[in-house]
Amino acid sequence: MGGRASGTPVLQARGLVKTYGRVVGLDGVDLELYPGEVLAIIGDNGAGKSTLIKCLTGAEVPDSGEILLDGRPTHFRRPQDARAAGIETVYQTLAVSPSLDIASNLFLGREARRSGLIGSLFRIVDTAGMRRRAREELRELGITTLQDVTVPVENLSGGQRQAVAVARAAAFGSKVVVLDEPTAALGVRESRQVLELVRTLRDRGVPVIIISHNMPHVFEIADRIHVQRLGRRAATITPQTHTMTEAVAIMTGASEG
Repeated sequence: MGGRASGTPVLQARGLVKTYGRVVGLDGVDLELYPGEVLAIIGDNGAGKSTLIKCLTGAEVPDSGEILLDGRPTHFRRPQDARAAGIETVYQTLAVSPSLDIASNLFLGREARRSGLIGSLFRIVDTAGMRRRAREELRELGITTLQDVTVPVENLSGGQRQAVAVARAAAFGSKVVVLDEPTAALGVRESRQVLELVRTLRDRGVPVIIISHNMPHVFEIADRIHVQRLGRRAATITPQTHTMTEAVAIMTGASEG
């Protein structure tokens, strides 16, 4: 297993509250993500998982509470703020451009320019350089199913598209990578590849938050499991201290953990 819950958390939430009119999305949620660990977030629909992730990644601004990065209070007003701080998110609805090739998708919104005047004045993109870096990144992540970075993403399978999105997050997420249901629409073999990718990220020292309904995957990959229930953190458990059945019991309120 990867990181242990010790030292200063890379990312921490304290008492996050988020309401939508009379609907309470988050009701004083705490969360800690430590260096080099995989933290899974589980919970029933409506438990506040998505709201929590949106607050941690700048897509929503909490009404109260605080978010700390490396122990320092931080304020994300939009997703770009979180990305600038090194937090990359791969949402369930993959933000890939099907018509563009793999390399272009990896650098989407961060296109590398050619050096000198041709890049600065005419804004000519360094296609060869991006393709070279894309190959290096995919090789380092152990993604062997994407050899040709010039292939349009629309020609890829679901698992390969997921791999491109995760590789993009890994390439630029220097602090934290957040994965929202990364294996939801994938078959057994492709799910296995994505889980291996998560392990590789962790082994590279990048902590990962993974939101998943798939309990076997959660118990296989997670170092710790944050159980979200009715807008609050019901418990933090590990695959060593609890069984899947016990986790579900905490999640549904049948057990207090």
